[in-house]
Amino acid sequence: MNNAFLSRSLRASIVALGCGLASLAACAQAPVDGAPSALVPAQRVAHALKAEMLAIASAGPRFVAVGDHGVVLLSDDAGKAWRQAKSVPVDVKLNSTSFVDGKQGWAVGHRGVILHTQDGGDTWVVQRMAAQEDRPLFAVHFFDAGHGVAVGLWSLVLVTEDGGKSWKEQKLAPPPGGKTADLNLLSLFADSKGRLIATAEKGMVLVSEDQGHAWRYVETGYKGSFWTGVAADGAWVVGGLRGSLYRSTDDGAHWDRIDTGSTSSITGLAARGKQVLAVGLDGLVLHSNDGGSHVKPEIREDRLSLTAAALLPDGKALLLSRNGPVESAGR
Repeated sequence: MNNAFLSRSLRASIVALGCGLASLAACAQAPVDGAPSALVPAQRVAHALKAEMLAIASAGPRFVAVGDHGVVLLSDDAGKAWRQAKSVPVDVKLNSTSFVDGKQGWAVGHRGVILHTQDGGDTWVVQRMAAQEDRPLFAVHFFDAGHGVAVGLWSLVLVTEDGGKSWKEQKLAPPPGGKTADLNLLSLFADSKGRLIATAEKGMVLVSEDQGHAWRYVETGYKGSFWTGVAADGAWVVGGLRGSLYRSTDDGAHWDRIDTGSTSSITGLAARGKQVLAVGLDGLVLHSNDGGSHVKPEIREDRLSLTAAALLPDGKALLLSRNGPVESAGR
C-alpha cells in the first residue's frame, strides 16, 4: 500500500481517505464521511476491537484509546483486555485524547468535535462541535482540569480556561516568510517546564510558554510533516514522514536528525525517562534507551501499520494500529 496514501489516512485524517493535502480546502467543506450535521452516537459493536485506533492516554491506572467512528476503548489491566466505552455521542473519527487524572479527560476529532468525560472514559458529552465548517481537530492537551488546548486544520488553535465549557480561538501570526497562518497542526506535547509544543507541516514546530495563547515558530531544517512528538529526558523528539526523526536538546534552537534506518513514516511517539518508543507504518517500531539519541529499528512480521503507543513502567508498550490494539511490545 502506498506510503503517501497511508500518511493521509492515519495522521492528517482529512475528511476522507481519498482527500490529499493539495485539496484540503475543498475537502474540509464537505460533510465528514458523508454524515449529516445532526449528532449520531457511536455504535457499540462486537468488532470494536478491530477499529482503526489513533491515540492513547492514561487515566490513572486505566488506558483510554480513541479512533474511527467514535470508538473509545478502555483497558484496566495494562492492555491485556479492552472494552468499548458505554456512551460516545458522536460517530466521527477521534484523533487525540488527554486526561488530567483517573476521571477527567477530553477527546477531539472531525467536525471540530471536543468531547469530555468525568468517569474515566466510560461516558462522554459534547463540549464543542463545528460541523458546518469542519476544521478537524488533530490534537488536545490539558495541563489541569481547567486549562487545555486543541489544535487542527489550517492553524486552528482553541484554548479553554474553564475545563472546556467555553473555547476561544487564538489567531496565529504567519510563519517566517509566509503570508498566512495555514499550517495543519498535527500533534501536541508538553515538556517538564510546562511549555506546549505543536508539530506541523513543512518541518515546523510551534512552541507556547503561556498554555496556548501565544506561539513562536521553530524551524527544524526538515521540509516534510511532523505527525507526532514527545518530551524525553530533557529533549524534544519529533517524527513524521518517511522515517524522519529529529531531536533538540536546546529548546528547538538546534536539531539533529536521528538515523532510523527506515523510510516508513512515524505515526506515534512515547517516552518514560530515557526510554523512547516510536511506531509507524509497515510495522515499524523504534526503541531508544538514551532519550532518543539513538534508536534500534524493529519491523513486525505482520507489517501492521501502527498508529500510537504508550509505555508501561516495566518497559513494555501498548501499541495501537489500523486494526485496533495489538500485543504489547517488550523493551
